[in-house]
Amino acid sequence: MSPLARPGRRRTLLTATLLAVVLLFSLFTFTGLGQQVFCLGGAALCDARALTAPGASGTPKGGGDDGKPGARKGCASPRACGYPDATTTGPRIATLTPQSTGNAAIRTDGTVIKGWDITGSLDIYADNVTVIDSRITSTNWWGINLRPGYSGLRVLHTTITAVPGKGPDNGGSDYAVSNMSTSPVEVGYCDIAVFGDALSMGQGDLHDNYVHDITPFRNLGGEWQHTNAVISNGGGKGKLTIRHNTLLNPTPADKGASAAVGLFADSAPVTHTVVDDNWLAGGAYTLYAGGKDATGIEVTDNVFSSQYYPQGGKYGPVAYWNPTGEGNVWRGNRMADGTPVAPPKP
Repeated sequence: MSPLARPGRRRTLLTATLLAVVLLFSLFTFTGLGQQVFCLGGAALCDARALTAPGASGTPKGGGDDGKPGARKGCASPRACGYPDATTTGPRIATLTPQSTGNAAIRTDGTVIKGWDITGSLDIYADNVTVIDSRITSTNWWGINLRPGYSGLRVLHTTITAVPGKGPDNGGSDYAVSNMSTSPVEVGYCDIAVFGDALSMGQGDLHDNYVHDITPFRNLGGEWQHTNAVISNGGGKGKLTIRHNTLLNPTPADKGASAAVGLFADSAPVTHTVVDDNWLAGGAYTLYAGGKDATGIEVTDNVFSSQYYPQGGKYGPVAYWNPTGEGNVWRGNRMADGTPVAPPKP
């Protein structure tokens, strides 16, 4: 080959090499070092911080200079921001076995209920009971209830619902999972609908659940039942953690809506509660934050959605926040469009 041809060849090789490097850089940048990601909703929603693989647990964190998550923009739905929905919750078993249990009492320690399609309810008088990959259509005040003095209840990958108009409370049903004990309950990856106060407890670990379609009803007293996706009435003996759930309360404010998360000091002050990285919408206020005596309340990195009301709830995103309570933290909370959410000043 003529020496005069070599510089041109070198330039060609150099150009090809640079092009390959650029292509590889682009591939790694937009796929997270080879892990496939999806942008849902078109280019308008393709903020890189909002990309998440369908079904992935957890929510991507941004990288602000202050160490707080960056505000993600354009989250049109829980799924678009990586939060639970009907596709990531409920039983993982395609065919369930019908069980007309009625209002069954479970009294054997270590019982595992798996793959059942229950018509009735479960009243737990035993330790270390697990309900997993099942469906419960309640005919009682509750779907699952842990009685005082018992511990270790886990409810995972289960659908818990009721038939509107058929419940015992004047046609309504009150609690999907109720914890009457002083020990924590774990509820995870569950699809929950209809119940007035869906998840009712002062201590437990509530994670990766989808609570939706709460149905308003007049209770036996003739009043609109107050509704909450999660409710704590205070006085919990342990810690309540509410993390990475989709909690929707579509009940109209004039038909009993309280909150997506209602922390109420009805029995005693609310303490030691974490509300972190949830998608929240609806209610009179989306979050009732415990009141003047609340301590140890951490509200961090939640998304308040305008799905039902422009401010999240009918009257705003949050009420009854105690900014001076020991251990109370408010950080990184925002509307779905990225606008920061701050509690009202006392």
